[in-house]
Amino acid sequence: MAEIQSSAPAGRGTKPRRKKMSTRIDMTPMVDLAFLLLTFFILTASFSKPTVMELAMPDGKGPRTPVSEKVALTLILGKNGQVHYFFGLNTAANPATLHTTTFGSDGLRRVLLERQRQLPAPTVLIKASEDAKYRELVDALDEMTITDQQKYALVDLSADDKKLLEDNSL
Repeated sequence: MAEIQSSAPAGRGTKPRRKKMSTRIDMTPMVDLAFLLLTFFILTASFSKPTVMELAMPDGKGPRTPVSEKVALTLILGKNGQVHYFFGLNTAANPATLHTTTFGSDGLRRVLLERQRQLPAPTVLIKASEDAKYRELVDALDEMTITDQQKYALVDLSADDKKLLEDNSL
């Protein structure tokens, strides 16, 4: 609570001076109110929910689905944010022509959209090399969502794909 303290001036002279009044304000009720408001807003606030991308992974026990070479687009995630890609499947009998791009909007996204324009439902095979980082895999999956790819799969890098990368890195 507030209280008023008066002090008599000590001085000389014949003219009476006004008494100086000093006030002292008790801040305890204001601090209590601040903590009550803080508690109220913390308890009633709705925090943002983390966004999670749904990814259905097969258990590996079922039969493998064959992918046609005509509809396949293979992405190989390399080092330093590079994405190597080729159309179709890479085999020793029929080696593929490797192209390189980045994760920028004029890179991988453009390749995916052009392939989607050529074929209505392409199958994208995503393969991560040993030099790829986890973030690049997440970025590739984000691009699948952004470009509305209906069929894509995470696949292990084959020996033919490793040989293709080695031959093109020279």
